[in-house]
Amino acid sequence: MIDNRRTAARALWTQLPFFVWLILLWMLLWGQFTVLSLLTGTIVAIFTTRVFRLPPAELSGRINLWYGLIFAVTFTIAVVMGSLQVAWHVWNGKRPGTAIIAVPLDTDDDLIMTHVGVTASLIPGSLVVQTDRKNRILYLHIIGVKSLDDVERQRAGVLRWEDRIVRAVGSREQMQALKKREAAHHGSTA
Repeated sequence: MIDNRRTAARALWTQLPFFVWLILLWMLLWGQFTVLSLLTGTIVAIFTTRVFRLPPAELSGRINLWYGLIFAVTFTIAVVMGSLQVAWHVWNGKRPGTAIIAVPLDTDDDLIMTHVGVTASLIPGSLVVQTDRKNRILYLHIIGVKSLDDVERQRAGVLRWEDRIVRAVGSREQMQALKKREAAHHGSTA
């Protein structure tokens, strides 16, 4: 009986950030940070989590604020640069080259894969069109492609986003795997 209570308390604690996020999202959607929007957001969050049951997502329990800041700054720069590139393609009048590329991710974690996919989709000029969860592959539609070098540059860019996300919120095991990959990569280029 005590183990069941501990398990339930632990599950509630691990899901609390998502619950708070749902409430905050509700308040952002309404553009109000009032007691009424907090109350209705809580009701909607309870309803949503009870009706649309999803498997619990395990958070890593590790947040690196420095790498989170680096992620936020580089993401903002990427959004601005992507917007300018898309605007240039529209203003230029020429049809930009497009491609659908497969990006095999290194990290085997649904939450990291989701973060990478959302990040890639929010940057203008790319959009996730399909995910292969089993093989950890994101398929993206990208614009502004003129050669295979552009495709490889886009693929490497998505993998850099994965690395930044792992550094910011990945587990200790994911960080160790990232460091091993970096060491192997630096060893192969030397």
